Amino acid sequence: MSRTLLAILPAFALASCGGEATSPANGPAPAPESSPESAPETVDTAPAGSPQAEGEATAATAPSAILAGLGAEYASADLASGARQFRRCQSCHTLSEGGRHTVGPNLYGIIGAPAANADRFSYSTQLQEAGLTWDLATLDAWIENPRALVPGNRMSFVGLRAPEDRRDVIAYIAVQTATE
Repeated sequence: MSRTLLAILPAFALASCGGEATSPANGPAPAPESSPESAPETVDTAPAGSPQAEGEATAATAPSAILAGLGAEYASADLASGARQFRRCQSCHTLSEGGRHTVGPNLYGIIGAPAANADRFSYSTQLQEAGLTWDLATLDAWIENPRALVPGNRMSFVGLRAPEDRRDVIAYIAVQTATE
């Protein structure tokens, strides 16, 4: 019995840290999601009038454009800090387009979407009946204290108290999940 426990212990440890274990039963783990720490943002230096300057989105310019679209408060967000803050979320949530649900739903395209609306995810009755839309103010209130915003919901996260941390993680989610 102890050999069986020793064999699966690394899988539990990896899963609790936000990773995904591989076993013959569930196949290979998907490729890890990229983070802004592994690919630093570069500055767009395309001359005016060039195809790139005329609106072709690039990975290098997309984050600043997305943040500017969120408003002045988010334009100064620290994406590296947001990535660090999101590590608390990634044990339950994924951000990739078409990504899997885990303990919590995949968050791709969450900003502006109605709450409790992801296909194939079982939400609490309280969240389903709350009638929320995940706009920036609602996301901020949810991340600050999910139980205060929707009493009785199933999210066990205690919240982020610092407004800068919430701003940064929302900005990070917005950049990672932006839909074209």
